Amino acid sequence: GQGIEFDYCCVHASLALREDGYETIMVNCNPETVSTDYDTSDRLYFEPVTLEDVLEIVRIEKPKGVIVQYGGQTPLKLARALEAAGVPVIGTSPDAIDRAEDRERFQHAVDRLKLKQPANATVTAIEMAVEKAKEIGYPLVVRPSYVLGGRAMEIVYDEADLRRYFQTAVSVSNDAPVLLDHFLDDAVEVDVDAICDGEMVLIGGIMEHIEQAGVHSGDSACSLPAYTLSQEIQDVMRQQVQKLAFELQVRGLMNVQFAVKNNEVYLIEV
Repeated sequence: GQGIEFDYCCVHASLALREDGYETIMVNCNPETVSTDYDTSDRLYFEPVTLEDVLEIVRIEKPKGVIVQYGGQTPLKLARALEAAGVPVIGTSPDAIDRAEDRERFQHAVDRLKLKQPANATVTAIEMAVEKAKEIGYPLVVRPSYVLGGRAMEIVYDEADLRRYFQTAVSVSNDAPVLLDHFLDDAVEVDVDAICDGEMVLIGGIMEHIEQAGVHSGDSACSLPAYTLSQEIQDVMRQQVQKLAFELQVRGLMNVQFAVKNNEVYLIEV
C-alpha cells in the first residue's frame, strides 16, 4: 500500500478474517507499517506487490483468494492480471474496478444513472487535447487515465500550460489516454466513504474538504461532519452513492468524490 490509511485497512481486514477462522497472508515490502508486524497476519511476505511476486506466493500458498482493495493503487492495478491467471479475487470484481478506472466505461455508467459531472473529455494526442480544451473551457484538471491516486494531476489555466503538461508530465498514446475535466472554481469538495455487500450500502461518513476542490484529497484537511452542506445536499449525495454502489457492483469499500457548486452536486470519481 501507499498510505497509512491503506495500512490500517489491511490490518483490520486481516484481524476480521482471523476472527472468521481464516489464516491470513500479508504481502508488503514496507517494514515501517503496522501490517508487517509479526502478529498481524499468520504469514508475512516481504515482497514487492508486483504480479510476478504475488503469483509466486499464490503458487506456494494456494489461498482461497486474494483481496486487492485495501492497498491503494498498487494492488488494484494487478486485479485484472490476477484474474486472468486464475486467481480468485475476493470482493469487488476486477471488471467492476476497471469500470471505475476506465473513464469511457465510467462515463457510460454515469450517463445511465443520469448523474452530473463537470464537462470532460478523454484525449490521446496533444492537438486533440487543445481542441477539446476549447470546447470544455479553462481552467482544466488534467491527469492520466487509470490514475485514481492523484499522480501527475495538474490544474492548467491556458493552452501554453496544457502544452507544457503534455511535453513534461506524461506520455500520451491510445493505451495511455489523458483526461480533461473542467475545473470548478470555488467549489466545495466532498469525500464520501461507504461499504456495500451487494444488497445494502452503509455510508461511513460525509467529509467536507477545507481546501477548495482540485487540491488532492491526500493534501487536504477534512471536516466530519460537513460544516457548510445542507441536509438536502447530503441526502442527494447519499442517494448517488447508493446508485453508484449497485451500478458498479461494489463488494467492499468505496470512496466517492463530489464537488458542490451553486447547490449543484457534481460527481468527480469513484
